[in-house]
Amino acid sequence: MRRPFIAGNWKMHLTRAEAIALAEAVAQKAENFPHVDIAVCPPFVYLEAVGRAIAGSRVALGAQNMYPESSGAFTGEISPPMLSDLGCRYVILGHSERRQWFGEKDEFINKKVHAAFKAGLRPIVCVGEQLAEREAGQTLQVIRRQFEGSLADLTAEQMQQTVIAYEPVWAIGTGKVATPHQAEEVHLELRKLIAQRYNTEISQQVVIQYGGSVKPDNAGELFSQPDIDGALVGGASLKADQFLAIIAGMKKGQPSGGR
Repeated sequence: MRRPFIAGNWKMHLTRAEAIALAEAVAQKAENFPHVDIAVCPPFVYLEAVGRAIAGSRVALGAQNMYPESSGAFTGEISPPMLSDLGCRYVILGHSERRQWFGEKDEFINKKVHAAFKAGLRPIVCVGEQLAEREAGQTLQVIRRQFEGSLADLTAEQMQQTVIAYEPVWAIGTGKVATPHQAEEVHLELRKLIAQRYNTEISQQVVIQYGGSVKPDNAGELFSQPDIDGALVGGASLKADQFLAIIAGMKKGQPSGGR
């Protein structure tokens, strides 16, 4: 059975003191949810401080991005070994904001995915369509293209360790949210793509999160879908009570872990 996984993407928010306080509040309550894996992904400059704040708790540390090279003359970039050295377990790659504002393409994201595994990090790889693409009926086509490009040449073992986050771009930070049916349709399609490349068994082991204006009042309904294994939470992860309420929305025994 797949273990539910909920991660908070703090993006470019908070001061150092606020980040530490938020991390401590989440870590303090994390023991109440032994059936859910939890991670927080603060800005680079707060990784070490947040790592200390959650040390010894059930909360894992994640980063929001990285450069695929292990070292070199890449001013302003952060390498995979640096993240590992700080105690990161996860790294978000291919987020729609990276694709949209920084021009990241599937091939470049794929390099990052392989570099993450080399450094002992688990990638959270984001895929998702723009509003115009959904309205044109191209959602599954876009998802297939991003899956094939961003997750190319992974071994079966690496695929099992990869977390996929489906984030419809039109629902990120807009207050809009895909209906449970819309989200489930894409999650199921992703499992089909995994099964086609590997096999059904592996497709049933990969954790697939939903991301896009997830809040306490819609989390439970989303999590009730058989192929939605958790969430990559943006704005609601910046308040401990909201983030913890979303985690609480993942009831014990969810997801089903298979069909």
